[in-house]
Amino acid sequence: MPRSTDARAKALDTAERLFRTQGYAATGLTQIIAESGSPKGSFYFHFPEGKDQLAREVIERYAARARAAIEQASDATEGEAIAFVAAICGAFAAEMRRSDYQLGCAVQNIANEQAFVDTPLTQMLQAALNGWLAAIEEHFGKCGIPSSRSRKLARALVSGLEGARTVARLQRKDDAFQDLAMVMSEAINS
Repeated sequence: MPRSTDARAKALDTAERLFRTQGYAATGLTQIIAESGSPKGSFYFHFPEGKDQLAREVIERYAARARAAIEQASDATEGEAIAFVAAICGAFAAEMRRSDYQLGCAVQNIANEQAFVDTPLTQMLQAALNGWLAAIEEHFGKCGIPSSRSRKLARALVSGLEGARTVARLQRKDDAFQDLAMVMSEAINS
């Protein structure tokens, strides 16, 4: 009978947390193995390609979860562009508070360090970003905002969210998300 283990899930959770708090380059496999409590043999059984495989799986999982959150906010604010932006900004601010302002974006952190080093990883990062942009653009389109404007607003929102997360981490407060929501509301109404 095969043995059931949660070593794989623990390793992925640990890698994601570490990539989000300290970055990809500063995170070593030894640290991931130690903090996840995964036996070394089990770790390499699940991740034979090591850190590269972990990064790909973390990006895939993180990107899907973020897109699902965007779609959930879209469903909850159907036809309301400003309420949608407020919901997303509020969710980011709440996550920052819950993490004591420790969590960066897994996609952003890995992109900052690896985008020009690892082409397949870069393609995954681009796909993650494009998925988020498409979901946001789609919501704005459903709110009656023309396609070319929806695209620009989506890029501005994602860029603003990533910047606001950095500001929140440095200032240890979430005012930047409130400011972003206000500025985006003004842009939507103009």
